[in-house]
Amino acid sequence: MPLEKPAFLNVTASATGRRWIGPTQEEDRLSEAMAQVVDLPAPLCRTLVKRGISAEQAADFLTPTLRDLMPDPRSLRDMAAAATRFLQAVSQKQRIAIFADYDVDGGSSAALLLTWLREMGRSATLYVPDRIDEGYGPNDEAMAALARDHDLIICVDCGTLSHSPIAAAAAADVIVLDHHLGGETLPPALAVVNPNRQDESGDLAHLCAAAVVFLMLVETNRQMRNTGHKGPDLMAMLDLVALATVADVAPLTGLNRAFVRQGLTVMARRQRIGLTALADVAGLDQAPTGYHLGFLLGPRVNAGGRIGKADLGARLLATADRHEAEGLAARLDALNTERREVEQQVREQAMEQAEARGLDGPLVWAAGEGWHPGVVGIVAARLKEATNRPAIVIGLDGNEGKGSGRSVTGIDLGAVIQRAATEGFLIKGGGHKMAAGLTVARDQLEAAMDHLGALLEKQGAAHIGPADLRLDGVLMPAAATVDLVQQIEAAGPFGAGAPAPRFVFPDCQIKFAKQVGANHLKVSFSDGIGPRIDAICFGGMDGPIGPMLVGHNGARFHLAGRLEINTWQGRQSVQLRLEDAAPAH
Repeated sequence: MPLEKPAFLNVTASATGRRWIGPTQEEDRLSEAMAQVVDLPAPLCRTLVKRGISAEQAADFLTPTLRDLMPDPRSLRDMAAAATRFLQAVSQKQRIAIFADYDVDGGSSAALLLTWLREMGRSATLYVPDRIDEGYGPNDEAMAALARDHDLIICVDCGTLSHSPIAAAAAADVIVLDHHLGGETLPPALAVVNPNRQDESGDLAHLCAAAVVFLMLVETNRQMRNTGHKGPDLMAMLDLVALATVADVAPLTGLNRAFVRQGLTVMARRQRIGLTALADVAGLDQAPTGYHLGFLLGPRVNAGGRIGKADLGARLLATADRHEAEGLAARLDALNTERREVEQQVREQAMEQAEARGLDGPLVWAAGEGWHPGVVGIVAARLKEATNRPAIVIGLDGNEGKGSGRSVTGIDLGAVIQRAATEGFLIKGGGHKMAAGLTVARDQLEAAMDHLGALLEKQGAAHIGPADLRLDGVLMPAAATVDLVQQIEAAGPFGAGAPAPRFVFPDCQIKFAKQVGANHLKVSFSDGIGPRIDAICFGGMDGPIGPMLVGHNGARFHLAGRLEINTWQGRQSVQLRLEDAAPAH
């Protein structure tokens, strides 16, 4: 049996109970070798090595171009047919309806189509189903009604498993632009463009639905050029693709990384009225980053679909009316505040229930009467983060429960839920590896969860230990400059599949530590040689880190986290987003 690698800085149980794991000897060797070849700081070289980038590839990686990474849209099945039919509807002034999912990806996908059509002098009917009354995806009644009044229905971020609803829309042509896991058979649509169809190669499986819609618009513009016409500027629409990619937690690698980098540049120009209004109401006073998309803008766009009117987010992203944008942004901001309050109540009850059931099985789950369907997904994510296990949270209403699940790396929750639905344990269910939704009969709840647990156990979900904290090395306060952070950010954007590097400031003295806001921790620290560095630990007072550092009594600590630039009144400084700490014995 191989010897376990020594814990980094000998931290076997940090404040959060985690073992610290440092770079491997191979990573150290490659980082040092790269630093000798390229004119880049050692911490950035470590980040590049972690990404599998060689010294020869470094320059291209740090300045990726969309042109080099863009696939031929026609490499996806049905793409040419979808673009041709869409263009036909536009040129013949046919009536178009867009049926969109109620989350950020669905809203962004719809906004891409609406923006493109508006620039062509056309419009479309937007239909977003109500999360509570209609649930996820197309339903027979809505699709049949749309088909009576429209010639073409485009389903975005949904539809791949909607056999019956699409059959109910037989009076119109239907195009599906989606990324959710496909079944063995496809619905009776004119075209189903989805990189996660079972007959696809999987090369583009990491794309969100908005990226699939963008590729269809690329193909549409290409077909227009072939007839001597010019389509709308697609590069200016990459802000929507970036927002959807980050909010849908798609891995920020390859094409997705290029989409998000370029999209952030577009967003910084503040030309999309809806996003500008949302950024202002959220207090975003600097150029946006991936963090802002995921934690400031995304949740607000989502708030309408979670606990408000389902189409608010898509309407905000698509609007060209400044007054409408400001009104929608204010409404979504208020709904987001309400959503947080509802979420906290459900989270406390769900965690209590899950703990009573046991947190060491292959599946952590909770179900409660009247839990709002709009927050069960967020609460499932919190359970997953707290336990490092796949988690499902279900709101019960009448004879059914509607739930949402989140998974951990290496465990395919979407496939398991889809299989359980096929086997009759669930009324319906589907999704992708990391996130999925389901509907279950109340009297089948325990049996269904037991079955899902058994399927997840076969994937090894019961044997995942506490998540180790992986660290990219040691950094001294004197080396943590704004310039360094900016250089490291060139390896981003960071997020799912491409985590930001995490460094440890060793043997530091706490200069002050205090609670800020409801439960956050603000810290200032120094090693006694270099400058002081400020740190923020969100939610730190709810866990063990806050009390430990506030009551430091002069002790010294190793402090671990990710570097960021804090902008205050136009001045920039380095800040540590503190994630863990351990006494420096």
